[in-house]
Amino acid sequence: IYSRGPLRPALNRRSLAGPRVNMAAQGASSRPGKQQVGGPIRSGNLVFVGGIGGWYPERRPEGPGDARQQFGDALEMMKGSLEKAGTSMANVLRIKVSLVDPAKNWGAVYEVFQERFPEPRPVCSCFGATGFRRGPGQLLQVECIAYID
Repeated sequence: IYSRGPLRPALNRRSLAGPRVNMAAQGASSRPGKQQVGGPIRSGNLVFVGGIGGWYPERRPEGPGDARQQFGDALEMMKGSLEKAGTSMANVLRIKVSLVDPAKNWGAVYEVFQERFPEPRPVCSCFGATGFRRGPGQLLQVECIAYID
């Protein structure tokens, strides 16, 4: 495992090992060894956040907006989940974006990615998707892996 520079210390096998931990001491897990609190899951020094949609009608009833707005909103929700887990956007190692019509929407997503993540940026992967359960307005879904100091 490698280091991404002074902002991201090298992780070793020992730091990745260990039980998964309930980050806010709330509720019981549905599976032994896995603790989940409002989205983020911690295992050792890593936090996994997944399934953040780009549009939630109850959060933005005026409509879904474009890919730029949806990715910005998703990153704000991701930031909140990471802070709840005891880490921050500065500690994100990897982002995965599932995106409807990547040929049309990737440019806007990448602009927001560059604005929100200064160098050294996390690894970012984008995959095409045909749609999401919220219907035709949702253009993307985001997940990430971050570390806790």
